[in-house]
Amino acid sequence: MLEGLKRLEYRGYDSSGMTVLNDGTLTRRRALGKVAALEAQLETAALTGSCGIAHTRWATHGKPSEANAHPHHSSDNVAVVHNGIIENYEKIKETLQARGYAITSETDTEVIAHLLAEKLAAGLTLFDATQEIVSGLGGAYALGVMSAAEPGVVVGARQGSPLVVGVGIDETFLASDPLALLQVTDRFIYLEEGDLVELREHGDIRIVDRKGNRVERPIHTFEHGDGAASKGEYRHYMLKEIFEQPKVIEAALEGRLSASSVLVESFGPDAQALFQKTRQVHIIACGTSYHAGLVARYWLERYAGVPVQVEVASEYRYRHPVVPEGTLFVTLSQSGETADTLAALRFAQTLNYVGSLAICNVPGSSLVRESDMSLMTRAGPEIGVASTKAFTTQLIALMLLTLAVSKAKGQADYPDIVAALRTLPDVCQRVLALDSQIETLSQAFAEKNHALFLGRGAHYPIALEGALKLKEISYIHAEAYPAGELKHGPLALGG
Repeated sequence: MLEGLKRLEYRGYDSSGMTVLNDGTLTRRRALGKVAALEAQLETAALTGSCGIAHTRWATHGKPSEANAHPHHSSDNVAVVHNGIIENYEKIKETLQARGYAITSETDTEVIAHLLAEKLAAGLTLFDATQEIVSGLGGAYALGVMSAAEPGVVVGARQGSPLVVGVGIDETFLASDPLALLQVTDRFIYLEEGDLVELREHGDIRIVDRKGNRVERPIHTFEHGDGAASKGEYRHYMLKEIFEQPKVIEAALEGRLSASSVLVESFGPDAQALFQKTRQVHIIACGTSYHAGLVARYWLERYAGVPVQVEVASEYRYRHPVVPEGTLFVTLSQSGETADTLAALRFAQTLNYVGSLAICNVPGSSLVRESDMSLMTRAGPEIGVASTKAFTTQLIALMLLTLAVSKAKGQADYPDIVAALRTLPDVCQRVLALDSQIETLSQAFAEKNHALFLGRGAHYPIALEGALKLKEISYIHAEAYPAGELKHGPLALGG
């Protein structure tokens, strides 16, 4: 389990923990900070057993602390790890407290442990108890649970967050990502939405779907390879990363949407209060990230009803910006180490912004560490010099921000946009299927030396990004104009 946590460090986290069942006792170790801190604990106070659960946490409810770290217990009889957000946990918490349960953390996860303990006390098995309580959980979750009363059993549930079963030899595993388990198996069952799974000693697996029907899910063999460091079947990294977009869009959305709205807590434990106070947004970025910010201006003003100012970081830091009360400072960066963007953030911290949010692809980067809140784009390594999937996932993150600000301010949830976001990976896949046709069309432009990109509304920043890409990749002169400005310059060239 410790090795599995290490393999997921790239995702970013603030604490880690582990619970192991041995001789009928659940024993837990938790640590704030890096997995190395947990490892140090285990070196001085080892855990032994053949059944356990472990977790790395990124705070959404409650500050990073050992008390808020997973796993969470109920009377040392039940242990729970959880990815995602339980939207209705406050109501559940009040009900549990009225029944005499002591809540010891600030998390939304702890209520799950107490709900399970209550069902187990009523005589239900761990599997049946989990099946009963998940119907009352709102939001998104991937759960791993175990009970001292049922040695050798781990139960998992998936709704809105990924969960896989690793199939070994006389042993089974549960994880949010196959990468966590590649040291022990390369055979995986990918659970579907609403699935509930029970893992038992000696490799027994039982899966039921959201309707409670017993189902068999296929076992897939993980194709080993060099991963992000290899071009694979593609001619170059940029092409590979273009074709990775459906996968990374799906990753950027996972665990951040409920059935009809965005989960505001995806942005951190203080997001709800901060977004409620937000009256204006300043977006600061460079290059491709700046273009993503320009697109978001149209969205935030239309759907969240807040004025937006977007600036190139290198210009912002040399101005004397006026910061109206209630202004949120948002930075965008693929690496989180862009010098101008970092300098702009540090400058902004001397002004009266209500808070700062970093939208970034690299957990632990300077931008993430120095901002009040952060949202990871989950694009994975981008080796190609010209940004592709990072731009796409930044747009996803900015739409999530738009919906979160609107929801936090009590305006609207926009379930139609949420539904459209869910279809994006498939839509993107269909566009990529046109690759050969697009390549054929490109031949008609291969000898051109100049290009004009035109766009109106939110498509104008997309035109800017298109012109930038053509310049970066082909070294052809390109410019972008708002469509209505065609007569003010470009047409004069033909005169």
